[in-house]
Amino acid sequence: MRTITNINENWQFLKDHKAGEAFENAETVNVPHTWNNIDGQDGGNDYWRGTSTYRKTLGNPELAADEELWLEINGANSTSRVLLNGKELAKHDGGYSTYRVNLTDDLIDGDNVLEVEVDNSPNDHVYPQQADFTFYGGLYRDVNLIKANKAHFSLGYYGGLGLKVTPSVLEDGKGSVRVEAFTENAKDGDIVAVTLKNRLGDVVATKEAEVKDNKADMSFDVNNIHLWDGVDDPYLYTVTAELKQNGEAIDEVSTRIGFRTFDIDPQKGFFLNSRPYQLVGTARHQDWQGLGNALTKENHEIDMQNLVDMGANTIRGAHYQHDQYWYDLSDENGMIMWAEIPYISNHMANPAANENTKEQMRELIVQNYNHPSIALWSLSNEISIGGENEDLIRNHRELNDLVHSMDSTRKTVMAHVNTLDPNSELVQIPDVSSYNLYFGWYLGKLEDNDEFFDEFHERFPNIAIGLSEFGADCNPAYHSEKPGRGDYTEDYQALYHEHILKMIKARPWIWGTHVWNGFDFAADARNEGGKPGQNQKGLTTFDRKTKKDGWYIYKAYMAKDPFVHLTKKRYVNRENPMTEVKVYSNEPEVTLYVDGKKLETKTGEYVFTWEVPISGRHEIKAVGTAPEICDEMVIQKVDEKDPDYIVEGGSVHNWFTDGIEKEGYLSIMDSFGDVLKSKEAAAILMPVLEGMGSLLGPRDEDSGKTPEELKAEKEKMSQMMLKFPVETALRMSGAMKPEEIVELNKMLNKIPR
Repeated sequence: MRTITNINENWQFLKDHKAGEAFENAETVNVPHTWNNIDGQDGGNDYWRGTSTYRKTLGNPELAADEELWLEINGANSTSRVLLNGKELAKHDGGYSTYRVNLTDDLIDGDNVLEVEVDNSPNDHVYPQQADFTFYGGLYRDVNLIKANKAHFSLGYYGGLGLKVTPSVLEDGKGSVRVEAFTENAKDGDIVAVTLKNRLGDVVATKEAEVKDNKADMSFDVNNIHLWDGVDDPYLYTVTAELKQNGEAIDEVSTRIGFRTFDIDPQKGFFLNSRPYQLVGTARHQDWQGLGNALTKENHEIDMQNLVDMGANTIRGAHYQHDQYWYDLSDENGMIMWAEIPYISNHMANPAANENTKEQMRELIVQNYNHPSIALWSLSNEISIGGENEDLIRNHRELNDLVHSMDSTRKTVMAHVNTLDPNSELVQIPDVSSYNLYFGWYLGKLEDNDEFFDEFHERFPNIAIGLSEFGADCNPAYHSEKPGRGDYTEDYQALYHEHILKMIKARPWIWGTHVWNGFDFAADARNEGGKPGQNQKGLTTFDRKTKKDGWYIYKAYMAKDPFVHLTKKRYVNRENPMTEVKVYSNEPEVTLYVDGKKLETKTGEYVFTWEVPISGRHEIKAVGTAPEICDEMVIQKVDEKDPDYIVEGGSVHNWFTDGIEKEGYLSIMDSFGDVLKSKEAAAILMPVLEGMGSLLGPRDEDSGKTPEELKAEKEKMSQMMLKFPVETALRMSGAMKPEEIVELNKMLNKIPR
């Protein structure tokens, strides 16, 4: 029978080193490990990317004549090579999946030296190469040695388990299970014996089949099945398979499964086990502050519990294959998973890169097929950012066909960039579609989200549409009595998500929504919102210590345990004599107390607000339907705005003593399209546009593109720019000083809409 030995500890590590070269002055590290846990999170877009080597002496493994020794690497980003005693045994292109290497034939009698060379430097054929997150380098997941009989369940086929299990739900409480077992070196006539056990460990079914050409295939029925029913009841069964020769078990593997059905209807949305089940959750990156992507099981458990407590029922595993333990936790907690490969942002039009997308997809599906939590295989993310061409379209057709050939039980999906024309073939290729929309943050107004979905749903009634990314950056240190788009305040992020949740719940045909993001994450190219190197759209901070107010509005909508949460707790010093006190709750009524005295009880749903006069220091308490369902905070009146609440050098919104927007008149918060409709406003704005340079697209002389490509790109950029708020473009381009922007706004405030 196989044995698995973890070898995470005491590796010798040399940065900027190629395997096989002299190995001197190495440091000792434990796996999981990354060399970018600090420089990949501090901003500057200068984190080190290159080749490094991990080295370990295995000693002299004892193997019987009928045994093999395999190396299992669960994550090495992004290209890696395995050498044993100086001989290269394998190369793997892809940083997020498991692969295994048979060491047996190259073991020597004595100390065996294992080297794993890992390279995260840029190249032209391994995805991802362009994206808004840090590509950590390292041997960042568990490394194991597997000793197994020479005849065993497959170890070398795309890193999978060698067991493909397909449960089906029949009528009258019955189910069926198909088990496909794949072996290596087994003999025709060997037996695969399968046992199905319920959650209590009781045997509910058994079946045997003979091996032929290293495969055994069998099916059996199960009575009185217990459904895997999402977060309400994630019931799991265990399938154990034994490989037997001459009546003796020589190998064994196990996997968990769940009986469930799902469907996605363009008019009615997502269904789980034949009932409406709108998906509301978040995306998640696999990194933590100070750790990078070298996570432990405890890190994964904390993240999962965070999303469970929030009330999420779905997770998008962005933007790559996640650790097996993460999918296990999703199974156990009833999360509907969106799983994807890192085919993102920029299509590399060459055969090797196209094949890499297919290889990563094969690994994703083979390694994760048995997880009941997974409902969707995603083909790509925002892949049309660099434009559309026939090679890109063809590769997506082939990817879609590949997924369907490997798995007929799940749906394919894509996450489209907001500028993708819904008439594009990319929207038609997958089974269902989803858009990444940032109206109300990067561009446009919050209401533009509603308009987008209503228009799409009317024009394309036969396409199931979801919202795969949306969010607003937030540093919980920043606050405002009048929060506005682009100010990075915790208060605006909360308002943003209040609006989105209302929109989602009013449109059940939006089949799934995934907040960008569950947690702040590293994007070393960023420098905004007071935290260089971070994307701060997370509902929880990068260190997992602070749940932002936006987290609690989702809890109000989705969670069942009663609670009340006072928002703006970190907004202690308030300059206005009348301040808003806001509560998020799933209680039907909330009572507010100020300095121990009852102010008012309000009934409502999710959001409760009061206007409270303040003159000094005040203790605020909110109470639900029982005394223990409560929350408290302290606020105090100050004479001037606390500068600690304003992002330094950030939002234009903070440069104004009076409001930016004047009712009935134009402002810099309007889009270019709206402003340019007015001849008077256009005359003011056009000189500004001429000074904005490269923001409007590449110059002909330095683009390196054909005239036709330049024309198409500029037309696309012009259409996109019409939707951008003037304020956002000015801030991004640096074309005007703050005082000049204030004066521009004053001029626009005089021009009627």
